Amino acid sequence: MNKKTIITALLALLCVTGLAKVNKTSINTSRSIKVPEAMVNADVIIGELKIDEVIMTDTATTLQFTMVCPQGETFRFVRNSYLVDEDGHHYPLRSAEGIALDAWIESPGTTEFKVHFDPMPQHVQLFDFIEADALWEVNILGIHEKGTIIKAPSIQELYARNPFTLPTDWLTSGSVTIRGRIEDYDAERMGFTSMEAYVYDVMVGDHGTQLIEIEPNGSFEKTMQLSYPMKSAFYVKVTNNDSNTDFTKMPFFARPGETINIVIHPNKDGQWECFYDSGSSHEVERLLKSDLRLTQMARPLSSFKGKFSEVNPIADQVWQNMLARIDMISRRDHFTPMEVNLALGEMQSAYAMALIDYAMNSEFRLMPFQQLEDGSWTRTLIDSVEIKTFADINNYKALDRIDFDNPLLMVSDDYFFTLNRVYKAPPVREAKQASLDNGIAMLHELTGKHDNLTAQLGILQEILDHFNSWRQNEETLPSIMEEYLSKLTHPYVRQKAEEFYQAKMSQKSITSPLPEGPGAEIISNIMAKYPGRYLVLDFWGMGCGGCRIEIQNSKGIRAEMGKRDDVKIVFIAGERTPGGSDAYKKYVTEWLADEETVCVSLNDFRHLQELLLFSAIPHSETFTPDGLRVREDVKIQSLFNIEMELQALKERLKK
Repeated sequence: MNKKTIITALLALLCVTGLAKVNKTSINTSRSIKVPEAMVNADVIIGELKIDEVIMTDTATTLQFTMVCPQGETFRFVRNSYLVDEDGHHYPLRSAEGIALDAWIESPGTTEFKVHFDPMPQHVQLFDFIEADALWEVNILGIHEKGTIIKAPSIQELYARNPFTLPTDWLTSGSVTIRGRIEDYDAERMGFTSMEAYVYDVMVGDHGTQLIEIEPNGSFEKTMQLSYPMKSAFYVKVTNNDSNTDFTKMPFFARPGETINIVIHPNKDGQWECFYDSGSSHEVERLLKSDLRLTQMARPLSSFKGKFSEVNPIADQVWQNMLARIDMISRRDHFTPMEVNLALGEMQSAYAMALIDYAMNSEFRLMPFQQLEDGSWTRTLIDSVEIKTFADINNYKALDRIDFDNPLLMVSDDYFFTLNRVYKAPPVREAKQASLDNGIAMLHELTGKHDNLTAQLGILQEILDHFNSWRQNEETLPSIMEEYLSKLTHPYVRQKAEEFYQAKMSQKSITSPLPEGPGAEIISNIMAKYPGRYLVLDFWGMGCGGCRIEIQNSKGIRAEMGKRDDVKIVFIAGERTPGGSDAYKKYVTEWLADEETVCVSLNDFRHLQELLLFSAIPHSETFTPDGLRVREDVKIQSLFNIEMELQALKERLKK
């Protein structure tokens, strides 16, 4: 090799080495999760959203999605979605490929698209996808690589690490006032003028929507009655589709007798946040602002489609996932022992509800509704062997891990639904058909083989649920109440039952004036349109399957009643679109043509719920020709029996 060749070779080597050095500093590292799993997959009503792959680089974190949705249905993906890692860091959405953000898209059947977020550290093992912070948006929780072991402490370990003594005056009644202000509030820009909450107190009989009106200066105040401490939230109902605020809810935790002051303004990151200056909400501020989402964490159990004999592994995994989430977030957000105990109470409530929801959902799946040619509905039994398993108490062993005597289960406003599932669970429901004692014995068996707080509240719920029907026979009512009251051994539960009974019996008249307040004018206007008639107001909605079944099945009966001049049935629905959506108009044309329908705004519908103390639909109200509201136990309960019930009401009014 000559000198020229050597020099050329050295230059070539230097060039290659230099190039390699440059490439080494410029090449991005990456990590791909080829088989992503999640603790909780997306809850998409009309389809399935799944993550096919996660690609993590130094410049972006990319999620490859597939949306499977019936052809012609619409869906959208919102721009203010984000990822949040196990340390609580947020990674906002940057861009998307294959889909337009914030736009309603008509599905071709299957849509594949990519969404790019700010880069997340590649060592992250567990993260969430949050499609905005709105109430009904889609979330995917606990995303991780398949095979990743997620460790969780036992509930006993969490309790031991976080000792908390329940105050002796925990169960007490009193008023709670929520007041405060939204700084720099602008109704037109922010798109809302009120917030609403559904506060379900299991110790009272009536549950109405609680509305907070926002004053032009951003201030607000609401007083309500509570029978025990409760964690809930007021949710923003946006009326302006062009709203540019990310403020969606105002959580609070209050003990009876408190005033909670809340100031809402952007934090250092520019995001709207609630700040509590005193009281119980201030004590548990970290919990209120946390991202536990425990009801969602229980969803894989409630939505399980397998047999009861196959549910235990799912139940075990959900329990472990919920413990892992509480452990992770409580350590990350520095929960106090009180906050950890409240979270564990809420977890047990959500878990119990999910398991019994699974059983009840399976019963409906095995005995589905089918519509007949004449428009009526019937139920068909698919599997007579499997359906018996849901009435077998031995199949509910997964509930043994719940402490049903713990008052902290009641703190979550979802406890109302948990209690509803417990005392209506298939084994309890069947046992009650034999006798009250059999039903209570099965309730004890389901909730811990002894007379616990949840079992006592279940008996109270029976009283609250059935009192109006019992009262229709005033002669037997005292003996029925005496029997039920004798089963209430918990002093506070017994006290609330007696207060309820006394309050109801103090209503001597079967009619009363229309309550005053927002919403009353709507009813007064309807009365003015049909003077001298009995009015039956039927509150319904397009999203209520039970409402539509009743409307469709009673069409013939209503046609006959429509010929009469002494009664008028009026259907009232709340719609986001002024005058009603296209779907609403189509349904009214098909099933309510030539009948009286009133379409109000969602805000007005909530005012009516608050005025008349109801939160669920279908709901009915009856008014006499002189404009008086008929008492709950005497009003017309069903459109199917309207002629008979109207005649009975007329006879009662003559007395």
